[in-house]
Amino acid sequence: MVVVAPVITRTRRNVELVLLLVALAIGLGAYALVGIAEKGTIPADMATYGGAMALLALAVHVVLRVRAAYADPVILPIVTVLNGLGLVMIHRIDLAKGREVGESLALRQLIWTTLGVAAAIVVLMILRDHRGLSRYTYTAMAGAIALLLLPLVPFVGREINGARIWIRLGPMSFQPGEIAKIALAVFFAGYLVIARDSLSLVGRKVLGLQLPRARDLGPILVVWMVSLGVLVFQRDLGTSLLFFGLFVALLYVATERTSWIVIGMGLFVGGAFTASLAFSHVGRRVDAWLHTFDPSVSAYQLQQGLFGMASGGLLGTGLGQGRPDIVPFSESDFIIASIGEELGLTGLFAVLTLYLVLVERGLRTAIGVRDGFGKLLSAGLAFSLGLQVFVVVGGVTRVIPLTGLTTPFLAYGGSSLLSNWIIAALLLRISDSARRPRAASPDTAPTEVVPA
Repeated sequence: MVVVAPVITRTRRNVELVLLLVALAIGLGAYALVGIAEKGTIPADMATYGGAMALLALAVHVVLRVRAAYADPVILPIVTVLNGLGLVMIHRIDLAKGREVGESLALRQLIWTTLGVAAAIVVLMILRDHRGLSRYTYTAMAGAIALLLLPLVPFVGREINGARIWIRLGPMSFQPGEIAKIALAVFFAGYLVIARDSLSLVGRKVLGLQLPRARDLGPILVVWMVSLGVLVFQRDLGTSLLFFGLFVALLYVATERTSWIVIGMGLFVGGAFTASLAFSHVGRRVDAWLHTFDPSVSAYQLQQGLFGMASGGLLGTGLGQGRPDIVPFSESDFIIASIGEELGLTGLFAVLTLYLVLVERGLRTAIGVRDGFGKLLSAGLAFSLGLQVFVVVGGVTRVIPLTGLTTPFLAYGGSSLLSNWIIAALLLRISDSARRPRAASPDTAPTEVVPA
């Protein structure tokens, strides 16, 4: 007689707690280094900053222990260290630019971090099963369209730096497109679960690619036209690329057909090229990308960002010892250049590795979860983070034109921070379902839960 040992399934919450403490220590250490470099002493408010970040991170950790015990133990620590490093760098730029306490962008970012963590906790508490979101597939689509159109409403929307993607909320601005990307991910996942069989059917073979049938091109053409509408009416290349790229990526995940990627890339490149010729705002970005050091081209921001990263070299100038304040919007659009200057290529690679691991955990969740909707939603959310990082870093390093997107969790921006904390909560919820053991059946070994 063979005795089958019980399968021990660990929640890994204690591992998460240890990683959280490491993440908080990194943030506190960086904050202390900035204070020492600027004033020769450890900042007096370091305990307040550290306490606030620790309280927020541990609050999510406690909620996970209660509501999502099997959630991925790596996602929350990575998000915490990225958010903490972003706060440190924004604080450092505040000091360099001589901002008073009432003007501090770091303080505002901490407030938005609190709101983002609160939103993540609400999602984890209310959403007990991610599959419930599939019931709101077309509601999510309608909500996303409404959010995208909101900045175009007179007296509500406002134009900043040539892009009309903001709405006014009292003394502050909010970018509804950041929330729209979550709603679109829900819609795309719900729609493709239903339609993937027809979209997988083979059409004609052209240049070695099995193209889809002509009748199935409708959805991608509609999304292409919507993304072009965002590009034309809101003059926002980054958001347009993010939405269309998200849909094409999910099409590939759902159907496993490379032809969708080829068609999607061709449509977007063609649309973006036409827009660069037709609209001066887009054309200026392309000119700055192609002719960065041409005196007749206005590319001061990109030039200074490249000079700053070059001066940082391999190991950087050190926190608090560079000049990131020279670069316009160094705390938001160009925070990657600020990090590259003061932490060097090594520090920049470390930050990018954190993003790489975060995206990998999201894709691993997509592989492990058992339902099709969860697979597509998790893959879509992970891809949106990865694509956004690529677009931002690619623009700053002159791989692609600048788009105006913000680096997730790192850059200054309340709407971006809020939406990305919600994305982290959704990934944690789906990962809990993916890692949670199936109920024991008569023909399976019993499962023992160990909270380690």
